[in-house]
Amino acid sequence: MNFLFISGPEIIIVILIVVMLFGADKIPEIARGLGKGMRQLRDATNEVKREINQTAKKHNIDTDIIKDIKKEIHQVKENIEEYTGSIKRGSKF
Repeated sequence: MNFLFISGPEIIIVILIVVMLFGADKIPEIARGLGKGMRQLRDATNEVKREINQTAKKHNIDTDIIKDIKKEIHQVKENIEEYTGSIKRGSKF
């Protein structure tokens, strides 16, 4: 298992250090705090997205244009990867 370039034994060592620093009784509180923080962050990002969409609708901004631009960018990226893929695979660096 590789999570952010950290292997299994390294994760176990980090968990042991956390238990030693905070104690087993504090870990659930820390986990709850992290969960609440992540939920607040997700709610804030959803609020920003909703505000952007409402503003776009209010000012009659065509969101289909944005989708078309993203589609074109994706196609350009695929074309670049298609041409540079053989170069990357052929290099010895």
